Amino acid sequence: MAVPEEILAHIFSFLSLRDKCSAFAVCKAWSNIMTHPSAWTQTEIKCDSGASIPQRLSVLLPMVRHLKLCINVTEPANREAGLWVLRQTVARGDSRLCALCVNCLGNPPLFYAGQDLLQGLLDILTDGSSLTVLDLRGVPFTLNDAFVRSVSTLCPALQSLFINNSSLVCGVVAETVRDVLRLCPALTTIGLFQASLSHDVLKDLLLPQRPALKQIELRCERSLKYVMPLCDQIWAEVRQRHPTLRVDLELDHTLPELHVTGVLQPSIPVRHLRLLTWTWLLDEVCLVGRSYANTLETLELQTTPSPELNSVLITLATQCTKLCEVHCFCVVSQEVITAFCTHCQGLRKYTLKTRKEPHPWTCTTLT
Repeated sequence: MAVPEEILAHIFSFLSLRDKCSAFAVCKAWSNIMTHPSAWTQTEIKCDSGASIPQRLSVLLPMVRHLKLCINVTEPANREAGLWVLRQTVARGDSRLCALCVNCLGNPPLFYAGQDLLQGLLDILTDGSSLTVLDLRGVPFTLNDAFVRSVSTLCPALQSLFINNSSLVCGVVAETVRDVLRLCPALTTIGLFQASLSHDVLKDLLLPQRPALKQIELRCERSLKYVMPLCDQIWAEVRQRHPTLRVDLELDHTLPELHVTGVLQPSIPVRHLRLLTWTWLLDEVCLVGRSYANTLETLELQTTPSPELNSVLITLATQCTKLCEVHCFCVVSQEVITAFCTHCQGLRKYTLKTRKEPHPWTCTTLT
């Protein structure tokens, strides 16, 4: 019995780009199916071998709707291949690309700041671009104000923008974020360095013309010591204006310990929390249990083991019963494991060890 074209197109959507290209050349029927939009819903392309991308792919790339582009930045040939893919994907006026994720692999050359990739990205974007999602979390280079403003100007339809990347320096000031919100009125999901936030940015999110805010991701690192802290009252107002908002917080190890409690304001609707500071976190864990009991779904800790930590984790398990994942990268007691498994009925994964294991620690998945 013949398989319906819609089902085959859905199956083809899971193939790698090269396999899709091979399927395209099998026969006329498959060639027609490969032009079905659902065959190109998700596409991942890796430029990491130093080899050029086959030219015949240029016919297929404009059909891509959601593109994850992985580029090994060690070699110039890989970077050139990645830029070629981007150019071909939007080469036609009827480009279907609506979501783009750029992920850099390998160690960048010394003093390489990624200017060719970042400028190449701007070059392929056109005024009124159809992009609704742009994810640059996998780009290790500093994203500056001029770049972010240019992206926002070229892509006014953006609904999701992630610039909370792994750069050691926050290069985007709060006024630039305000420009982003003005230029992209449909934006409902945004990832930032918390140092890029300000009271004025949050007040802009309170404006009645803003759509319902869904998600904010914040990376908190050493740049926070140079900006004014955000008070709890403004977070309470944001939470009231956007009741479905969820915030993901990552506290980097470079964040000074004295700034940690200032970041963990009680009114933030925290969903995912990563405390990667390697500091003594007893007070912070107690604060998390009191403040985020109704919203917290994922917790990750990197801290120092102690009987006191075991005690506060057991208490947290009784408070944050909506937790789906808990990952603690230090040794805990068996009582801690029992507490989370008992009180968190929706727990799906945890990394809780009673003794040290070789890195990386294995995660336990509950069925």
